[in-house]
Amino acid sequence: MPSHVLLVEDDDQIAAPLIRTLEREGYEVDRASAGLPAIERVQAGDIDLVLLDLGLPDVDGLEVCRRVRAGGYLGGVLILTARGGELDRVVGLDVGADDYLAKPFGLAELLARTRALLRRTAPVAEAPAPAAPAPAPTPAAPAPSTGSALRVDADARRVWVGTDELAVTAKEFDVLALLQSTPGAVFTRERVMDDVWDENWFGSTKTLDTTIGRLRQKLEDSGTSSRIVTVRGVGFRLESKLDA
Repeated sequence: MPSHVLLVEDDDQIAAPLIRTLEREGYEVDRASAGLPAIERVQAGDIDLVLLDLGLPDVDGLEVCRRVRAGGYLGGVLILTARGGELDRVVGLDVGADDYLAKPFGLAELLARTRALLRRTAPVAEAPAPAAPAPAPTPAAPAPSTGSALRVDADARRVWVGTDELAVTAKEFDVLALLQSTPGAVFTRERVMDDVWDENWFGSTKTLDTTIGRLRQKLEDSGTSSRIVTVRGVGFRLESKLDA
């Protein structure tokens, strides 16, 4: 089943070749030429990735990103814009974008980043089914978990608190999965930035603090005893306590 991409771009001369390129690569593409229709389209569902221009005629693209994230959208958001300054990148990532590509850009790089984001945000339903039909006594539902225990399923890219799934963005998942890989160990800020934001990122690490802040709030709201603790001057660690 092809991935569904929403291109939010008001300039016809930019949108037309992008649509042709994406469709040639096998994606289903919708286009919105303004911010408010884009928000409505995302809220309608079935959008795997949003390619988002910032200079829109009704509302700024950053506000579009902020609203779709506030509405619970967990797919990828890639900002495409001529605003290539460091501050613009920081603000874009802080409001929930996953990646940032400054104009002008090459189509090959755009497609590479599109594929990378879609891999990171792919729903678990697309995971390959077991080859062997042997009957298994274990249920397909989430593994039993005590009370409010936190569980990170790295293969399915899903987070569970007890039997409830915790909705997180791609970057939030990557940060949490890294900390969960060695619970209790301290991960330096540099290590987290290198592993999660990789070579696509340069500049301030403020976006890391913003992502950590959102994760902390989600963990607290979920009722789990797991907490992300700041180790002053070093980095972060994930602390989990057994449920009472």
